Amino acid sequence: MTPDGRVLDALLAMQRQSWEQGVAAHAALDLGRDDLAYLMASSAVARQTPDGRLGGPDDNAVNGAACGEAVVRAGFADAARRQLDFLLHDAPRTPDGTICHVLGSSQVWADTVYMVVPFLALSGELDETVRQVHGHRRHLCRDGLYSAIEPGRPARWGGGNGWVVAGIARAVRLAPSLVSTDLPAHAREVLDACLALRRDDGLFHDVLDDDTSFRETNAAQMFAYAALTGAADGWLPDTYAAVGRDLLAAAAREVDEHGLVRNACGAPTFDRPGTSAEAQAFHLLATVAAERRPAG
Repeated sequence: MTPDGRVLDALLAMQRQSWEQGVAAHAALDLGRDDLAYLMASSAVARQTPDGRLGGPDDNAVNGAACGEAVVRAGFADAARRQLDFLLHDAPRTPDGTICHVLGSSQVWADTVYMVVPFLALSGELDETVRQVHGHRRHLCRDGLYSAIEPGRPARWGGGNGWVVAGIARAVRLAPSLVSTDLPAHAREVLDACLALRRDDGLFHDVLDDDTSFRETNAAQMFAYAALTGAADGWLPDTYAAVGRDLLAAAAREVDEHGLVRNACGAPTFDRPGTSAEAQAFHLLATVAAERRPAG
């Protein structure tokens, strides 16, 4: 499957918050568009807050760290160091050391796994990488599925589970030595639990185990990216590559003539069908991952 230039164009046209800038930059990097990734990183650095958070001031402790990979690749070493220092020393944490998502709050979010774990892995902070996955698992994971937020949103949100498996997959790709930890096995556990709840049309409900919630596109793309990346990097069996391609094909049927991934959990409130920068980016990320040859 060749990356659809219309999907990239639509992504570039969208307004983006800090984490959306980060995942868009990941798509640019994986597409081989280092020129775009550099520009995205430069913008994130220009908006860096005095405490080190990339991408601009808001009430989130972790979202700007999603920009960290592109900032490192672009050579903005001081900005990357300041972002890392914030995560390691200043970000709010629960008593067990799990990073909280929102400033001034004790909430643990599934989203945080994608925002911080790949950047920690790329930065060589492998113990902290594993520690954060373990912490989020303790707080949020039951029976293989993640709740969205603790406390506050116990629902098994598809996007939240997608952030977890995609975050682990990207971290292992950036730091291959993590394959010897329990992170790959945990990603497979979560992915399998999610796949068991797949709809007949190949997509998922927004809340995975609630068939009254709306039919949603992006979770399939996030799971596709994780499955395809895991198969290509050798920590998932080759069969997951076929699963990933099938997930991506189901999502591709939702792309309209403008290149917009429709019926995704939609920005800016993410509580109804719509479009989002992250859905555009994950379509591209999964498409590139589908072109990689499985390690086996």
